[in-house]
Amino acid sequence: MALKTFVKINHITNLTDARYCSGMTVNLLGFCINPEDPNFVSPEEFEEITGWLSGVEYVGESSGLPDEELREKLAKYPGITWVEHDRLNQLLSLSDLGLSFIYKCNLDEINHLDQELKEKLGPKSIYLHLTNIESAIEKQAEIRRLSEKFQVILADGFNPNDVVEITEELPIYGISLNGGTEIKAGLRDFDQMAEILEALEFED
Repeated sequence: MALKTFVKINHITNLTDARYCSGMTVNLLGFCINPEDPNFVSPEEFEEITGWLSGVEYVGESSGLPDEELREKLAKYPGITWVEHDRLNQLLSLSDLGLSFIYKCNLDEINHLDQELKEKLGPKSIYLHLTNIESAIEKQAEIRRLSEKFQVILADGFNPNDVVEITEELPIYGISLNGGTEIKAGLRDFDQMAEILEALEFED
């Protein structure tokens, strides 16, 4: 089984989501490491969930964490190989850790930061996680322009009916989907996330 594009699942909080997404061969599972965030997953919970998984990489979703806490928190999650933040300077300050970086940003804001990004990033490899996109088709000119410079992951702007068309027509690197909350332990309604992942499966 394989998917037609790179997929990140945001704010995983339970084993049900994690095992399902791992089985669907997504690329990245995101775990919030900021204790102030409602989706926070403790180091103990992270270890318990990831102990059941294989073949997938983990992202420390650290948006909102100040500089002095970021390294301290990451050190408590040894399985994390990616880090995501909504402030570029915080990401770049971690360049010595050998992690892959995801810069989470609003599409409308990023259009005003092209020059700043170019100056700060230089040859550094970074992924742009674009949010607040009502329609990827309507914003395709901006998305195409950014995709020429960066590896773009779309967080919004698609649905099960058009996700394949969008990933084939736009030169994006991949997409992201949100994890959910269990109805009770082991029981989860996967709704739209499952529909999108199934649409992206290669047919045998």
